[in-house]
Amino acid sequence: MRHTSSRISQLFFLALFLVLFLMTEYRGSDRIGVAVNAFFRANPLTAASTLLAVKGWVPFLLPGVIVLVLSVLLGRFFCGWLCPLGTVLDLVTGRIRKTAPLTWLKGSVKYWLLLPLLVASLLNLNLAGLLDPIAILVRALTFFVHPLLGETVRSGWVGLYRVFGEGRDVLDPGYRFLRDYLLPFRDTLYPLAFLSALVFILIIFLERFETRNWCRNLCPLGTLLGLVARLSPFSRVPAKLCADCQACRELCPTSFDRELLQKEECILCMECQLHCPNQRVRFRLAGFQPAAGGPVMERRVLLGGLVGGLFLAKLFRFRDPQSQARLLRPPGVRSEGEFLEKCVRCGECMKVCLRSALYPALSQTGIEGLYTPVLIPRLGYCEYNCTLCGQVCPTGAIPDLPVAEKKREVIGKAVFDKNHCIPFALRKECIVCEEHCPIPQKAIRSEVVTERDFSGRPVTVKKPYVVDELCNGCGICENVCPLEGKSGIEVFAVKDRTPLREGGLESGGKGGDPYS
Repeated sequence: MRHTSSRISQLFFLALFLVLFLMTEYRGSDRIGVAVNAFFRANPLTAASTLLAVKGWVPFLLPGVIVLVLSVLLGRFFCGWLCPLGTVLDLVTGRIRKTAPLTWLKGSVKYWLLLPLLVASLLNLNLAGLLDPIAILVRALTFFVHPLLGETVRSGWVGLYRVFGEGRDVLDPGYRFLRDYLLPFRDTLYPLAFLSALVFILIIFLERFETRNWCRNLCPLGTLLGLVARLSPFSRVPAKLCADCQACRELCPTSFDRELLQKEECILCMECQLHCPNQRVRFRLAGFQPAAGGPVMERRVLLGGLVGGLFLAKLFRFRDPQSQARLLRPPGVRSEGEFLEKCVRCGECMKVCLRSALYPALSQTGIEGLYTPVLIPRLGYCEYNCTLCGQVCPTGAIPDLPVAEKKREVIGKAVFDKNHCIPFALRKECIVCEEHCPIPQKAIRSEVVTERDFSGRPVTVKKPYVVDELCNGCGICENVCPLEGKSGIEVFAVKDRTPLREGGLESGGKGGDPYS
């Protein structure tokens, strides 16, 4: 069977995507040279939504702008030549038995998804990452498939070691290869893992009704590219189905569900040209001209999309004040608003987090912050010398800072719960948090006090306190607290995230109110 150039390109970029995904992992080096964020930076939807939200230029997104401009010239080539999710659909669709198409998905549904997302971005609410096809695929792999693969392989390898007994050393090279190149660095269970997998499976399930159902009827990236593709000077000849053949209807995965080629849905797969029984199909330069088939969308769809974006921007921003107090963002994030304008909710920062501190937000930030990274100190902490999350962020929502600058970035401030902390509540000595504090001058210190225990006898106890001027809120103190469940010290968010003074302070007073 002959393959078109587009299919070869698809397989190449899918392989590249998977290789970059596996390389977006801690493999013993402090720097990650290449990462899967390259696909996000070449993503026109990421570029359009982020630039609309920040209302300025983001250099990282230049490749996405270039792809968008090329789509004006060449058409919707990204979907048929580059998109890894589209390639996955093409690989599985032939194995899925088809039923009647879902007629209610036809027509304007895709515009009802794209327009509110773009309008909301213009109003500083960037939710495009929730429906971006590359983000959907990366989240399914990051939160579900890759951890499941790691757990399965490691458990299976333990079983093999038991079977081989004394001869298990022969298996060691195989496990080292898997550990160093394929498996996740550490085992982590993520919230929203099943939701991420469910969205991906639902997209696959839609293939039951027609080929590339998601791409032609729902995908906001494909819809955006289809809009600009209507301006492409390249046209297919003949534009209609041939009366004596009509083979293109069966060959085309997206555009020939009607008699006339739908230019905004053509993904330039070239299947019709390769397999045309009469060798009639050509793609030729015809000059810039309006695409056939009438207006892009009805007036009510345009107005409805504009109003929908306004409602998204205003209604999805409610947050629980109590949750806000514990909303900790990755290091280097100083403005919550700017962070949300840039974050594409890809999950790469969570994947590379050395100490499993970052997790996708569920209820902490409301719908506005769904899937954005939050730091949960009781589960992990920010490694003092690590800058991996900033290295892999595709849009700079988490800045890539030198190690010296990152150490000074404020995530939050630690506060002791005197009703829970052992020295305060039980009059017993405990300095675990002070011992683990990574700040050279120690942001947690102790003072010796004499007071009476619960039986009335005088006791000498070391009581800890926080030096606010030195604390960066890394969370290690809360993470290592020996109390079960709730920690005796907790890190709270602060409004002022101004970096600590360079070099720190040799001395400091006792900690105060973290919200001051």
